[in-house]
Amino acid sequence: MHDDNKRVTQRQADDDGIDRRGMLKCMAWVGTGVIWSVAGGVATSRLLGKEPSAKPTFSFVQISDSHLGFARDPNKDVAATLKQTIAKINALPEQPAFVLHTGDLTHLAKPEEFDAVAQLLKEVKSGTIHYVPGEHDFDSDGNKEYLNRYGKGTKGAGWYSFDHKGVHFVGLVNVASNKSGTGDGGLGVIGKEQIAWLEKDVGGLKNSTPIVVFAHVPLWTVHEKWGWGTRDSEEALKILKPFGSLTVLNGHIHQVMQKVEGSVTFHTARSTAFPQAEPGKGTPGPLRDLPADRLKAALGLTDISYVEKAGTLAIVDSTIE
Repeated sequence: MHDDNKRVTQRQADDDGIDRRGMLKCMAWVGTGVIWSVAGGVATSRLLGKEPSAKPTFSFVQISDSHLGFARDPNKDVAATLKQTIAKINALPEQPAFVLHTGDLTHLAKPEEFDAVAQLLKEVKSGTIHYVPGEHDFDSDGNKEYLNRYGKGTKGAGWYSFDHKGVHFVGLVNVASNKSGTGDGGLGVIGKEQIAWLEKDVGGLKNSTPIVVFAHVPLWTVHEKWGWGTRDSEEALKILKPFGSLTVLNGHIHQVMQKVEGSVTFHTARSTAFPQAEPGKGTPGPLRDLPADRLKAALGLTDISYVEKAGTLAIVDSTIE
């Protein structure tokens, strides 16, 4: 682990290869496939291939960082790897209720890039896709291109919420103040207007309601110097932590990392386009020297299931390899 997160420690893994004590587990982008369940603030796990203890009420898939328009090493055809990701979603034994895309649909927020990603995502069988923008989706005209396509029914720069079978989903926008991309140390920002909206949005919910928050930049500080965190995330989390089950899904860092803190599970997803370096190692940005035969093992999606009676969320990460 790294000096800028001294509270995080690593412990010897159990038989499943997962630390059940709930500290940070860095799975990076090596292709690990693990199911996580959270019940009563305690994280448990099982490896892919093991049967779940209960049939899920429903499942959904998270994808992130498609970067349509990117065409350099290590992936000169990001459309092809997004197609492979979609094929994997469509091949799931049970189709997900919907897909969450946690931002950076495009690389430069050009209309033709938005058109290209929309055309590809039409192939997702489940049909319903919920979006939040990444900083690469912000154009020079106040996020106009993104909002024209995905802003209906949203507030401000594109935040909103919805409910599905007893779970409350909140899509936050924490990139409106960070349009310069990776590498400049600019942390994500939620902002006072959005935090006030969030407090009102969840104000009438029972504390037993499972909450899933999805945003582009992580809501916990992965690596501050690289801007891999959200400056005012604690203000939002203070509102959300009274809920017994809180899952926070993010993208931006292009690798799987997870942190469990009480009843809160933070989880970042792989990109469908290219991996980035591990926090603090080298520089942020595409791993340009990644061997071609390792690319697919570095890209992937996250499948998440909810078991109503158990109040759990099970998280499965897989690659497109």
